[in-house]
Amino acid sequence: MERIGILGGTFDPPHLGHLLIAEEVRLAMELKEVWFIPTYTPPHKDAAKTNADERITMLRLATDSNPFFKVNTIEIERSGKSYTLDTIKLLKKQYPEKEFYFIIGADMVEYLPNWYKVEELFALVNFVGVKRSGYKLNTEYPVTEVDIPMIDISSSMLRKWLRDKRSVNYIVPDSVNTYIKENHLYEN
Repeated sequence: MERIGILGGTFDPPHLGHLLIAEEVRLAMELKEVWFIPTYTPPHKDAAKTNADERITMLRLATDSNPFFKVNTIEIERSGKSYTLDTIKLLKKQYPEKEFYFIIGADMVEYLPNWYKVEELFALVNFVGVKRSGYKLNTEYPVTEVDIPMIDISSSMLRKWLRDKRSVNYIVPDSVNTYIKENHLYEN
């Protein structure tokens, strides 16, 4: 059975932290691929600052150089708020020959008790947690921990930097940085 990593998020914008997490988990867990699944409207956050097409384009630009990374638009196609349970059920139905590993940061590990039907979700998918500055991976749930180099980057920090006209060189892939500049994203 093929082992596939799932990295969900708003990716507004995607950055090197996302790519590092995906690659480190892929190697540690011996995954065939990692699928990046951008949310349409995240259930636990405000709406994205850019539209779905812009986020998909940036994510494709960010992942294009790695043959083990794929962009899956299942949640964008459904539109509205997406719950991980609904996404995993649909993926398991579409790809019954694959075993899925859902990758989350330590901030989300702490939030797991608040997830929609979390017990049912754990029966369907393997969780992989990665460390994040300021958070611990303490949980009663079965989450496999993968150590990754600590890079304290967040999309919200990058949006602020971009609004302040601060450089994001070396924090987002060059192709994403060019796209952001050409399309005047995150300027206000």
